[in-house]
Amino acid sequence: MRDRTGDMETNFEVRSFDAAITKEAYDKLPKLPLYFVLDNLRSAFNVGSIFRTCDILRVKGLFLCGYTACPPHAKLEKTALGTVDYVPWRYFETAADAVGYLQDRGTAVWAAETTSGSVPYDEAEFPDELAIVLGNEALGVSRDVLEVCDGMIEIPTRGYKNSLNVASACAVLGFKALEEMERVRKESSG
Repeated sequence: MRDRTGDMETNFEVRSFDAAITKEAYDKLPKLPLYFVLDNLRSAFNVGSIFRTCDILRVKGLFLCGYTACPPHAKLEKTALGTVDYVPWRYFETAADAVGYLQDRGTAVWAAETTSGSVPYDEAEFPDELAIVLGNEALGVSRDVLEVCDGMIEIPTRGYKNSLNVASACAVLGFKALEEMERVRKESSG
């Protein structure tokens, strides 16, 4: 990294520690108006990674559906690295149940899926509050869930595969939602 004069900057520290905050103080922090719904994810490691992303983004909620691994689970907790206690999560028997729950409370729900009707995520207009459904690693979002979602977004791909790993997709879409929601908030406040 170079400083303003173009010289190599050597006076920096790597931050390799977690936030010094109590769980009670963390719970009082404002949450990003974003939810993720996991539709029958088969990998507990992916679920743990998604917990970490949800913690970093400080989302309002993570909904674990169907046979998606739920805490306590050793493989999930291995990749979650202690974030399970910091992310508000809830289990639903089906992702369609979770979608209905969110829609009944006025939250828009989009499926992250490659379809003929999907909008590229970087062209979508993000609502004030949003839930994104992420699908099974091999099968994607269930057809019955796709049919009840308010919209569909996709991450365009240029390679051989037509999709990104679900935990990676969560990070891409979560940080795009954060960027868009903060941009709209700044524009509306002045």
